[in-house]
Amino acid sequence: MNILITSAGRRVSLVRSFQSEIKKTGLKVKVFAADASPILSAACQVADAFFEVPHLDSPNYIDDLINLCLFHDISLVIPTIDTELLHLAKSKERFNVEGIEVVISSVEFVVKCRDKRLIHNFFLEHNVTVAKEYTKEDCEFPLFIKPFDGSRSVNTYIVRSRGELTEYHLNNTSLMFLEYLDHNEFNEYTCDLYYSRDHKLKCVVPRKRIEVRDGEVYKALTDRCYLNSFIKENFSYIEGAVGCLTSQFFVHKRNDKKIYGIEINPRFGGGYPLTYLSGANFSQWIIEEYLLGNTIDDKFDVWESDLLMIRYDDEVLVHGYKG
Repeated sequence: MNILITSAGRRVSLVRSFQSEIKKTGLKVKVFAADASPILSAACQVADAFFEVPHLDSPNYIDDLINLCLFHDISLVIPTIDTELLHLAKSKERFNVEGIEVVISSVEFVVKCRDKRLIHNFFLEHNVTVAKEYTKEDCEFPLFIKPFDGSRSVNTYIVRSRGELTEYHLNNTSLMFLEYLDHNEFNEYTCDLYYSRDHKLKCVVPRKRIEVRDGEVYKALTDRCYLNSFIKENFSYIEGAVGCLTSQFFVHKRNDKKIYGIEINPRFGGGYPLTYLSGANFSQWIIEEYLLGNTIDDKFDVWESDLLMIRYDDEVLVHGYKG
């Protein structure tokens, strides 16, 4: 009944949350972590145990991961990064045959989330406004450019005039040209949503992004604002959604009912520690559902609003490392 956090990297807080919740149950369960470079992964160092896996582009990645799960008696897998989601969603039945649960949404929903053009359509179907998309020949400035399949804010640009457009922008078919939503007018929120095994929304925690570093929130504030009830109303059920979904919205500063949907990532986000520490215990609920077979009730009111998170760097030391 051991648990595995894949592509663990720096997700120390996520590993520790599962360790803490397992300890409360009294179960003899270890929390493993896996990474392509586990010795250099802080999360692997704080896990109960770790192992090395191939890079995601290896044709043996899924086979090796299943074999390692069987060898280490792992029955629950928690994905963490965008590039592994589709691999794991497509292989979910292969894991199930071996008695291993992967907390991952359906292939169909993961495909929508990985393609920002498709997730825009999804938002519109759920009564959520999205930024206008321009053609490269006919666009208004300033505009925001991002890849339709990107993550961590990599390869994104704010372009304020046509003279700033480059051949790279114009010739790269993966880039979307979008209406620019000015941070002077909009607050940016990342919301953690928990979906039970029957695809029903059980909790939502809006987190106002105050400061971001390298695409990951660095300072944030929980906020029981209108966005909270808006998501409850419009996302109460999502076909194929399970576990933690991290969704991004822009909310107008003077009119909180003016909401733009940006993206959804069907995985734990880097800001989940704030959600967890506010009282929305997704880690416990996953253990309850997937290891103990319990049903999760609605948890919309369990978390603390106006809780500020200020992150800082810490050190993990590995003795005897030869490099």
